[in-house]
Amino acid sequence: MGEKELAELLHLVSRRLRRGYVDRLVPLGLNPGQARALRALAEAPEPLRMVRLADELRIVPRSLTPVVDALEEAGLARREVDPANRRSTLVVITPEGRRMAERAREARRDAGQDLFAVLTEEQRDQLRDLLGLVESQFR
Repeated sequence: MGEKELAELLHLVSRRLRRGYVDRLVPLGLNPGQARALRALAEAPEPLRMVRLADELRIVPRSLTPVVDALEEAGLARREVDPANRRSTLVVITPEGRRMAERAREARRDAGQDLFAVLTEEQRDQLRDLLGLVESQFR
């Protein structure tokens, strides 16, 4: 088999990482979109307006509605009217949502640890540095 291009290898590894992450999210009752939304809410210093949360997730606001619906139904977040602008809706993470955000973070970390277990600690550090360098050019 010929040598794979770097971009193809990165894509294949990313897919494996995502699959491992999804497999760990399923027992939590979450999908990746819901986990990302919880992470954004947990990391925010205050409740986020729906429009701001959609922007944080790089999705259009109408795509966020079913995500927030599911989080609300599971008791992980709730909608509130923004007192600063009655036409805006805030998304507030609940204490259970914070716990679930942490469990999802652990699921992501565990998926990465399993995937990269074949590498030495030094190799993982080097890969982290290289990927960080590539990513930094887009900030």
